[in-house]
Amino acid sequence: MSNISNGDKVMYRNGKPVSNPTPTGTGAAGQNINSNNSPGSGANYGAMLNNAINGAKDTGNAMVEKLTGNFDASSLRAGKGLRDALNSAGMNGPAGRHGSSAPTASFSDSPENKDWRVKISIPNAIKDKNSPLLAPIAEKGFIFPYTPTIIISHNANYNSVAPIHNNYPFFAYQNSQVDQLTIVGQFYVQNAVEAKYWTACLHFLRAMTKMDYGSGSTGSPPPIAKLSGYGDYVFNNVPVVITNFTVDMPNEVDYISTGAAGGDDPTGNTAGKSEFGWAPAESQFSLTVQPIYSRDKQTKFSYGDFVKGSNLGAGYI
Repeated sequence: MSNISNGDKVMYRNGKPVSNPTPTGTGAAGQNINSNNSPGSGANYGAMLNNAINGAKDTGNAMVEKLTGNFDASSLRAGKGLRDALNSAGMNGPAGRHGSSAPTASFSDSPENKDWRVKISIPNAIKDKNSPLLAPIAEKGFIFPYTPTIIISHNANYNSVAPIHNNYPFFAYQNSQVDQLTIVGQFYVQNAVEAKYWTACLHFLRAMTKMDYGSGSTGSPPPIAKLSGYGDYVFNNVPVVITNFTVDMPNEVDYISTGAAGGDDPTGNTAGKSEFGWAPAESQFSLTVQPIYSRDKQTKFSYGDFVKGSNLGAGYI
């Protein structure tokens, strides 16, 4: 049985006085604001605050030491220094707790960054003329602005030997050849600059299908160009001659004017120019090219290297 005297606040338990009773309810430690265990006052609050400040200082010092120790202009290891600092400070995340580091990103040249457009080089016999009409394509060559359609054909020729009284003829290999390539591409013209490029391409094809004839000429046949496209393994500097080309100029499209020579105003203004022309807003170029190899080129051909693909850069297909 317990008796409580409210006058002097002395507790009796089983008829005996109890000294220094354990506070209960709102008088318990941590709940009584007059207690030293209060989280909001007293010596314990100061100790907790000092511990937090010292811990933050230690963490910051560790990170700074790691960063300054790992960062230099030659290696640029700031990322690694930051990661090591976080690991040392115990903030290494799930990967650090398991003893493994995050994967390192690596970058390489993407195939898309390479120029794999279909193009025909400008032979020196034409480039040396310094034609102002060919200025837009003089540096990089005739480039199809949009991916063209190309038809490829290869032949292996055999002679048929048909003896009498036999059901099946014999075949004797004769030779192999690369047939003509047909290239069909679309051209779209929206301003004077693109119209000038279209004019240069047309004039280039006309020059490529004519021999050096006339006053002061050398009498040489149409020049040989190099066909490239689709990377290193499809068309890589293939020597070709242009045997035929067609360009349609439809009547249901608009035509864009441009200066035939010299600089152009990109807005299409041809005022003050004595020579100018028009290009269709939409047209189609169709080329027939024949791969051609000199005797020296054929003597250097190696079937083993061709199968391995090591001589494709020499123009063999």
